[in-house]
Amino acid sequence: MSQDMVESPPLPEPVINLPWEQNGDVNAFLCREWLVTNGLGGYSSSTVMQIATRRYHGIFVPDLPSPRGRTVIIPRLDEELDIGGTIVRLSGAEHADGRLDTNITEHLTAFYRKWQTPIWRFSCHGREVIKRVIMPYGQNTVYMQYRLEAGDPVTLRLRPFMTFRMPDAPLSEARKPPFLLTMIRERYEMPLCEGVSPLKLCLRPQAGAFVADTCISRDVSYRVDRDRGSPHVEDLESPGYFTVQLDREHPVSFVASMEPWENLQYDADAIFAAEQARLQKLVSQGDRVHDDRLETLLALAADQFIVFPGSRMEEHALAQASGDEARTVIAGYYWFTDWGRDTMISFEGLTLCTGRYREACAILRTFARYIKDGLIPNLFPEGERTGLYHTADATLWFFHALDRYYEVTGDRDTLMVLYPALKDVMEHHLKGTRFGIGIDTKDGLLKAGAPGYALTWMDAKVEDWVVTPRRGKPVEIQGLWYNAVRLMGQWADDLGERSDRWDELAKQIEHSFNNRFWYESGGYLYDVVDGETGDDPNLRPNQILTMSLRYPVLQKDRWAPVLAVMRDKLLTPFGLRSLAPGNRDYKPMYFGDLRARDAAYHQGTVWAWLIGHFIDASLKAGVDRSECRRLLDAFGSHLAADGIGTVSEIFDADPPYAPRGCIAQAWSVAEVLRAYQATKDEPAR
Repeated sequence: MSQDMVESPPLPEPVINLPWEQNGDVNAFLCREWLVTNGLGGYSSSTVMQIATRRYHGIFVPDLPSPRGRTVIIPRLDEELDIGGTIVRLSGAEHADGRLDTNITEHLTAFYRKWQTPIWRFSCHGREVIKRVIMPYGQNTVYMQYRLEAGDPVTLRLRPFMTFRMPDAPLSEARKPPFLLTMIRERYEMPLCEGVSPLKLCLRPQAGAFVADTCISRDVSYRVDRDRGSPHVEDLESPGYFTVQLDREHPVSFVASMEPWENLQYDADAIFAAEQARLQKLVSQGDRVHDDRLETLLALAADQFIVFPGSRMEEHALAQASGDEARTVIAGYYWFTDWGRDTMISFEGLTLCTGRYREACAILRTFARYIKDGLIPNLFPEGERTGLYHTADATLWFFHALDRYYEVTGDRDTLMVLYPALKDVMEHHLKGTRFGIGIDTKDGLLKAGAPGYALTWMDAKVEDWVVTPRRGKPVEIQGLWYNAVRLMGQWADDLGERSDRWDELAKQIEHSFNNRFWYESGGYLYDVVDGETGDDPNLRPNQILTMSLRYPVLQKDRWAPVLAVMRDKLLTPFGLRSLAPGNRDYKPMYFGDLRARDAAYHQGTVWAWLIGHFIDASLKAGVDRSECRRLLDAFGSHLAADGIGTVSEIFDADPPYAPRGCIAQAWSVAEVLRAYQATKDEPAR
């Protein structure tokens, strides 16, 4: 057999096992959450204990067309085994009195995540049952499959509870059942709302029966919302349950969907096989070591954030009309939509580090179509067709993302298509645009600020209180601005245009920046100059962007002292603190009600995404590659905590650095993956 005919060895199975002992620590497993997504922004998610602890949890949360967006439709699915009259409950709920109505702790023997699929193994009176969950890619559908692997047949009962609300909406705003239920043979439909396809329910393969038996589960409580001081108790109603005989020859799947019935004819095994093949293809792309377990797990985690704009269907038509595709990035699960800043920061890690160049191009072109007054959108509100533009940095991150894309792909056509829009962006910044964003002609630095707005990534706001307004000239904005100006000069040269305008502006920015931002007594950079109260010497991580980007604005002899201060005061095992300990505003924990959490959000709380830029700057400054790799060690074990197989948004500022915020955050996953690849041992020459 010739060498080119030799098959590649199979990829190692990317599995995360969570050890479980009978009657183990329930609270520990109530803090671990699984997430399944569908490439549209929709999801299915709960805890390993199969008990919802957040109002965001749901067995079926599809992304519906505007003006709906992500919508909780099936918050809970009760699963019962009837074994000769003995009832075993494998899922349930927590109630306001603290009661857990489930027997799962007695019968769960294993939980693991394999190829992004959560899998439970139960042992019940001589029966071995396996459950797994999947959402077919590109469809608003969920399959919950049950397979009897050992023992005599058992009766399986599956009772869906229904609602209709946005995940972050108050529980009191949910549209409650009863919903009209129609039954035609073994197809069950519920019209939920005008303008929305009816919900389809069924078992696959066609088997069993549906028993109309209304049930109300009262005082269901969500402990995370309770601990956050939010309304956390609601009543859930079910119209009935499916019942089926489960034997070893015939696995059964509960299916919920907003798709046409024609899409629901496949057996679940075929869906699982297709999804595994899709993921195997994805992790085989790109310049990666395919037997590196952590790198593979991070590449799989990255897949959950790259989506079609599920609720903005008109984007598909517009993209197709111009010969493109529409893609965007969900910033975080559960409550973030697609944000311009988050998309561009996570762009390289999610797409270029995983070999997904076509999607990368689609993301850039999609956001370029939304440029308005020289700005890309800060975010798209849930279910809305139009974006909000209150951001000073997202557009500058767009330049960084395009730079990384162009370097990797050499796609000159995309650069040429986007270049006129980039020139328009620069003209708006030079003349001044919305929210006080524009250059100070005296020094070339970029200023920004408008009452009631936080325009940088430190954007926490509670009602009228802007926690960190940072109006004036924020340090990272200058780093991004200088990088964008230098890139415009580079691209002008590449495309045969004059670059002297950009070269002269870059010199002015560099000179002004290094004269104005050095905080001599601290040995680091001011966080903001020319602010509302003068120059701000608070030690924050934002200055890392003056060193980490392609074109660093900070003069090189100051890199080492800045990095030393940041390493001493800001660096943790999970990223950089957003404010140095000892500051009067420093908050060691992100906990409590909304006001308390937002007060801590950028006042000490650790952000994982910043570790990527800290490592970039460290490598540039000559820090050993292996030393930088060790800064990522904690993330390996983190993948089995909080959101299983993914990386949390934030962490407490003090030990033990508890994970907080979203269980799955795009820029956290992206930057850890990118930094992991950047710290590989260089091949011998």
